[in-house]
Amino acid sequence: MTVSKAISALVEAGLVERRKRAGSFVARPHVQTAVLEIPDMQALILQRGQSYGFQRLTRTERRLDRSDPDEVVLPPPGRVLEVAGVHFAGGAPFALERRIINLDAVPLAASLSFEDEAPGSWLLQNVPWSEARHRISAIGADLEDARRLQIRKGQACLRVERNTYRLGVWVTFVRLTFPGDLYDLSATFAPSTSGPTP
Repeated sequence: MTVSKAISALVEAGLVERRKRAGSFVARPHVQTAVLEIPDMQALILQRGQSYGFQRLTRTERRLDRSDPDEVVLPPPGRVLEVAGVHFAGGAPFALERRIINLDAVPLAASLSFEDEAPGSWLLQNVPWSEARHRISAIGADLEDARRLQIRKGQACLRVERNTYRLGVWVTFVRLTFPGDLYDLSATFAPSTSGPTP
């Protein structure tokens, strides 16, 4: 009875998960970031005490694709670099990344392979930004995302899309896809001083 109460407390704290007819298991830790921050994925995962890894899947230098809904809204630079990859935490897939970098704004990126270092980490260390726009949504994993994240097709995922700018010039667009049980977004709010809004 005491053990059952202790395990129930661990379940409520999110440290243990119970699975029907399988038993109780240590839960994979959640990572939490503020909604209005641009997090460094590597630093976040290392802070959780897990090993970090990045595997580049593709790297393509090209022009914007005006038939792609993610790209049609981007102002047209001469060239872009698209990098896709997987972030790992503790050896398990943690997030998928698709990133488009404006090479007119960041020409040095064209000389980098991003084979082992994620482009987001490099950009945060080397390219200052002055504005960012987030779009956060919930999706069901399609077959390809499910395979890459080692989850089942249709499983709930959190998708974060972000455009980053420097002095009015767009620098990068990124789409990050997380299994829904691994990543939390949080924010602290204060009442508006301008009065009530409808």
